[in-house]
Amino acid sequence: MRKLVAAGNWKMNTDLKSAAALAEALAQKVQQESSIEVVLCPPFPYLTTVKEKISGSSIKLGAQNCYHEAEGAFTGETSVGMLQDTGCDWVILGHSERRHVMGETDEDINKKVVAALDKGLGVILCVGELLEERQADKTNDVLETQMKGGLQGISAEGLKNVIIAYEPVWAIGTGVTATTEEAESAHDFLRKWLSTNYNADAAESMQILYGGSVKPDNAADLMSQPNVDGALVGGASLKADSFGGIIDAAIQVSKG
Repeated sequence: MRKLVAAGNWKMNTDLKSAAALAEALAQKVQQESSIEVVLCPPFPYLTTVKEKISGSSIKLGAQNCYHEAEGAFTGETSVGMLQDTGCDWVILGHSERRHVMGETDEDINKKVVAALDKGLGVILCVGELLEERQADKTNDVLETQMKGGLQGISAEGLKNVIIAYEPVWAIGTGVTATTEEAESAHDFLRKWLSTNYNADAAESMQILYGGSVKPDNAADLMSQPNVDGALVGGASLKADSFGGIIDAAIQVSKG
């Protein structure tokens, strides 16, 4: 059975004091809970502080981006090795804000995916459609293009260190959440894509998260869907009580 994942993407939020307090509160809550996986992805400047605060708990540390080169004259960029030096286990790549605000292409994202996996850093690869693409019934076309582009050159073995996050762009930070049926349909498509383009084992073992205005009151319903294996949470991960509620929902679902 696939283990559920609750991943918090803090985006460009918190300061040193609030990041430390939030990480400490969540570490106290999670402790050595092993029925689910919890990942915190704070801003770059607070990675080491958050790592210190979650030490001794089962929480894993993630970053929100990386660069594909190992070192060099790339002002403002952060390499995979640097992230690993801070204790990161995961990196979020292909988030819609990186795609649509920063202009990253599937080719850009793929370079980062390859670099991260080559170094042994786990990848949370985000895919998802814009509102106009959903309205034009192009959701599956968009997902196929992003999956094919982002995973270009990645073997089935490499895929074992990847988590997919389906994030419909129209539901991110808007308060609008995909219905359980909409989420399950997209996740089912992604799993079938993996089966077709890799193999049944790769598809069955892949953790596919839902992201898009996940809250404590809708998390259990979403994660109860057959192909939804957890959540990549934005705004609701910035408060210990709300993210804690989502963690509780994941534990509840995982234990039946």
